[in-house]
Amino acid sequence: MFRALIAVLILAAAPLAADTRPPQSQAEIRLSFAPVAREAAPAVVNIYARRVVEARSPFADDPFFRDFFREFAPPQPRVQNSLGSGVILSPDGYVVSNYHVVGRATDIRVVLNDRREFSAELVLADAEADLAILKLEEAAELPHLDLRDSDTLEVGELVLAIGNPFGVGQTVSSGIISAVARSGPATGNLRGYFVQTDAPINPGNSGGALVDMAGRLVGVNTAILSRSGGSNGIGFAIPAALVEQFLAQARAGAARFERPWAGMSGQPVDADMAEALGLPAPRGMVISKLHPKSPFAAAGVQAGDVVLDLDGAEINGPAGMVYRLSIAGPGAEVEATLWREGAERVLRLPLAPPPEDPPRETLTLDRGSALPGLTLANVNPAVIVAMDLPLLARGVVVLDPGPFGARAGLAEGDVILAVSGREVRRTRDAARALARPGRHEILVQRGAQRLAVRFRA
Repeated sequence: MFRALIAVLILAAAPLAADTRPPQSQAEIRLSFAPVAREAAPAVVNIYARRVVEARSPFADDPFFRDFFREFAPPQPRVQNSLGSGVILSPDGYVVSNYHVVGRATDIRVVLNDRREFSAELVLADAEADLAILKLEEAAELPHLDLRDSDTLEVGELVLAIGNPFGVGQTVSSGIISAVARSGPATGNLRGYFVQTDAPINPGNSGGALVDMAGRLVGVNTAILSRSGGSNGIGFAIPAALVEQFLAQARAGAARFERPWAGMSGQPVDADMAEALGLPAPRGMVISKLHPKSPFAAAGVQAGDVVLDLDGAEINGPAGMVYRLSIAGPGAEVEATLWREGAERVLRLPLAPPPEDPPRETLTLDRGSALPGLTLANVNPAVIVAMDLPLLARGVVVLDPGPFGARAGLAEGDVILAVSGREVRRTRDAARALARPGRHEILVQRGAQRLAVRFRA
């Protein structure tokens, strides 16, 4: 009996021994990532960008001294250089990189793996997504990477990160997909929706390629979590699905990246919420506020509903909602699955950018006003998104306080609700209320606060 047990244990251990044996042939010894790297590396480029920036004064946040130094000691421009990576997406020279590498650049040079150099034009950029599309001048028949549907990625897949870390030259590192649908890390300032990898990513890798074992682009490397500045095995890449939408809009000649507007705010459903709502398990995003002009509101969605998925892809928070709408693009139609009153409901709704309704009616007050130079616009959904105002903001927003408005205490982004007790709904209401110098009190909403700004002009 004892000998039989030993024999069984030896047989059970045999597969493990076979799996951990050293290479037994020359072919097994030669197994490597070399074919993938050889195929993908020529499409990854180095980017050198120059931008002119103004040196920030230590008095920049003080309304009085800011204007004083602007007149008597204007800030001197200086040249700022940045180094990063990019990925060629098409034979005719469309290249994707990060906004923080090339955004606001005045001179962009792109160097290929074979040392060819091209001047590049920034054709589409978006700071929130941290993506930018470049077009190489006089380029043709360039090596490029195909895009993979990043929704098909699975945790544990092997990937390669290719870029120019620390400016040492093109480098390839390997790892796995550590997580998908990562809506921002636990610390740091990242916003968005990411693929997480443990492939080493370092400064200079920004804008470089994260490729699968077929040499397809699955993401654009954008950030790391690190206390030292070097790789700790927690890196983030922007999914290829969003890159594809950027490329499509750039080819269509878009001046800026257009996102469909949800017109809602909400939060992930936790265990307590799921129990209260009758959900079998915590999932989805519960809607807390809904703008009356939201396409979701027009389709019948209500505050308190839970959005479970869009076109079959799970929605587990606001970042996931923005990402799903972004990759669908304006003009698309999506199918939303909701949870309401203990049952699922399916709705179809068209997607569109935030509307300019009512019209902005931008207005700058003249010299006869109490606050000459104050520039105002009507609040509408497009303005709410552009200026990051509260979802249900209404009234008139300050685009530029001007020198007198700044001294009175107004700031860009303030929403004016009333002037001297008169409700302000349109810019002409504010202009009429501030038509004459004198004592005034302006009620403003600044973020979540309401403030009274009193002055005499």
